[in-house]
Amino acid sequence: MARADGSRQLDCLIPAERIRQRVDELGRRIAADYPQRDGDSPLHLIGVLKGAIVFVADLARAIEREVSLDFLGIRSYGALTESSGEIRLTKDLEEDIAGRDVLLVEDIVDTGLTVEWLRDHLQRRGPRSLRVATLLDKPSRRIQPVELAYVGFEIPDEFVVGYGLDYAQRYRNLADICVLRGVAG
Repeated sequence: MARADGSRQLDCLIPAERIRQRVDELGRRIAADYPQRDGDSPLHLIGVLKGAIVFVADLARAIEREVSLDFLGIRSYGALTESSGEIRLTKDLEEDIAGRDVLLVEDIVDTGLTVEWLRDHLQRRGPRSLRVATLLDKPSRRIQPVELAYVGFEIPDEFVVGYGLDYAQRYRNLADICVLRGVAG
């Protein structure tokens, strides 16, 4: 399905139903990897604002064990379609993660620079374990090697929006993940 938005075109890459199925699969895998034991603290999910908000909400519901949530805000894109390469923390954690099992939840990993910066930032806080879950992986753009424990979909080198991902704060509310054409980087 393609639709036009002014001079821009949206082409569906991953339909909403397939996203839902994959998030459920990831939730089952994560629950199996982190079984709930008496006395365990909740698995602590840290969503990266704003793009991962929809994914982290759906993923939290798909993990059949106790979870807690926190969020980090970063800026590396602005209104561009290419990362500026400069990472700036705009919102820090509200909870201590020392000694906890932490799952960093990203919307998309492309160059690897942002997720590696976030891993370093969080690792300094002494979590018991730290893994990364991402909805989308774009390995063709990788500059920094990264270890991703959970990947929803591997995608080609296209600029995508929807399901929380945006272009200039637009399109986050789309249920599908779409390729956005007709934008300049």
